[in-house]
Amino acid sequence: MSKRNTLQAVFSTRQHMISQDFELYYYSDLHLKPVSLHSHDYYEFYFFLEGDVSILINGRSHLVSPGDFLLIPPDTPHSPSVINPDKPYRRFVLWISRDYCARLMDTSTAYGYLMQYVATSKNYLFSSDTVTFNTIHTRLFSILEEIRGNRFGKDAKVRLEIDSLLLYLNRLVHDQNASVSPRSDSLYESICDYISEHLADELSLSVLAGEFFVSKFYIAHLFKDTIGLPVHQYILKKRLAACKNAILGSVPVSRLLVQYGFHDYSSFYRAFKKEYGMSPTEYRQSHFTAEDLPESTQDIQTAPESDP
Repeated sequence: MSKRNTLQAVFSTRQHMISQDFELYYYSDLHLKPVSLHSHDYYEFYFFLEGDVSILINGRSHLVSPGDFLLIPPDTPHSPSVINPDKPYRRFVLWISRDYCARLMDTSTAYGYLMQYVATSKNYLFSSDTVTFNTIHTRLFSILEEIRGNRFGKDAKVRLEIDSLLLYLNRLVHDQNASVSPRSDSLYESICDYISEHLADELSLSVLAGEFFVSKFYIAHLFKDTIGLPVHQYILKKRLAACKNAILGSVPVSRLLVQYGFHDYSSFYRAFKKEYGMSPTEYRQSHFTAEDLPESTQDIQTAPESDP
């Protein structure tokens, strides 16, 4: 059995929280029994992974796609409808109490942007690109692993991870809807945003200089002075982090390499092992048992014999 499969919960129609602040569940069901229209007194974040499902919220039906997430506010009637019960229905469900949200918003109003946006726009559904989806997916599994574990500082770590995820989602929706893009804040942030959105493309200093109408030497000094890294090292770390998030999924690694800007497996392998202290195969095997590795594992090669 996959280590991640051990994190699955048995679906329950219970619609009240047991914990005071938050609860996180990972469900995977076939032939799910109908769930009646209901509401509850806490916020529900719903992260859709797989299936053929629509969700009725406040009288409006939403057809969801893998990578979508929804925020359902308290006292909002909703119910899922499985269109094809023969397809696995996989999703994360995160419940957050009103009191916990209020305490977060006391520390920073940034935590409340998404909730206020949903309340005023009545838009409950949000889409994400591949990189964003992989980031959310990985964070959720990390939180579940921490919850199910027994490491020192577990409670503090879980709260930090939950708060970080909520801030990430608020920032994501803010950046999608803000009339003035955060790119205008500074040249450095603008270049970082551009790099994140173009990992598959050529990202040489010359390309960046042409995109932002500054000299490549200025960009080189800007990154060195701001984060202490050359631009090419920053780009490499971003590409490796994106691959690390995505490599646990079912997408063949050969496709991931192209998607995140690597031109051959050999250079990717060496860079990955140097950055994370293990090979791509070892990283994936650390999250799955041998008999339950995704098919795309077959696409991960071993190091070339000439590698040191």
